[in-house]
Amino acid sequence: PGPPFTHQQTPRKMVYYGQTSCEQDTERYLDVVKYVFSCYKKEVPLVINTMGWVKGEGLLLLIDIIRLLSPSHVVQMDVCDWKAMPPLTPEHVHFSAGLHTKGKQQSKCKQLGVGSTESWKYSEGEDLSAPQHKLLYVHPEFPRAGVAGEARVHSGILRDMSILGYLGHLQNPDIGAVLPLHSLVPYQVPFNAVALRVIHTDVAPSNIMYAVNASWVGLCSIPEEVRSQTDGPVLLTQTPVCDCLGFGIVRGVDMEKKLYHILTPVPPENLRLVNCLLLGNIAIPNCVLVGQQGIEGEIPYVTSDYNYSI
Repeated sequence: PGPPFTHQQTPRKMVYYGQTSCEQDTERYLDVVKYVFSCYKKEVPLVINTMGWVKGEGLLLLIDIIRLLSPSHVVQMDVCDWKAMPPLTPEHVHFSAGLHTKGKQQSKCKQLGVGSTESWKYSEGEDLSAPQHKLLYVHPEFPRAGVAGEARVHSGILRDMSILGYLGHLQNPDIGAVLPLHSLVPYQVPFNAVALRVIHTDVAPSNIMYAVNASWVGLCSIPEEVRSQTDGPVLLTQTPVCDCLGFGIVRGVDMEKKLYHILTPVPPENLRLVNCLLLGNIAIPNCVLVGQQGIEGEIPYVTSDYNYSI
């Protein structure tokens, strides 16, 4: 069917993590994984595509994920001439400490009749049933497999293509021409109708609208009712782990009328459930902003001809 951006599907369960890497907050990453996995009813086989961070803390996090999700099979792809990653056998996962989970204790004992040879045995009371996955080990022979550095560039390009593919749903297929974003009619959302949270960094409340304007946002649903005594923005103090129903661009903020102007292809029946906007560290592709037709002069948030010493 082609690369993923050409055939995007609406997921059954989605959380907006808001960052391209989970290094900054691995605990929330595991919380997100558990939250999404809780939706799985085991009516169909499930393939879990783990990320490529398998060094240092990334390997420990992978052990956490295997331990938490208890897969029936683990497919491990080796890389030519790289022996840093041990085979993820059930025993290795069982005994190894992860980043946030502990491994089972091992008891060191000598077996009778083996002389000085030592072997590892389960200590008393251990759970012998976990884990029981089957390890399928693949050793690719093709050159340049797993070359560091290239994956990050490729993933950035594919992420931009995914965003552009998603924004393509804003276009009217009957017109034929691609309309620039500033010619599309946005939704008007009152400040006090949605809670707001910046995921990846701390933003002072006085600067929050500068951060939100012209940004990519996750359109989310939190179980709590959004209540506000004023008509100002409702700011969350912690990042919720909650359902994400889709994405949008805040194409403008009306400070006088207290409105966000949001462009999104999410259908109206789903938008009624949205009561939270999450802003992450995911940028709108440059071409979307630079390629706007009919704009003369400087483009806000894009023009870089300014004094860097300020």
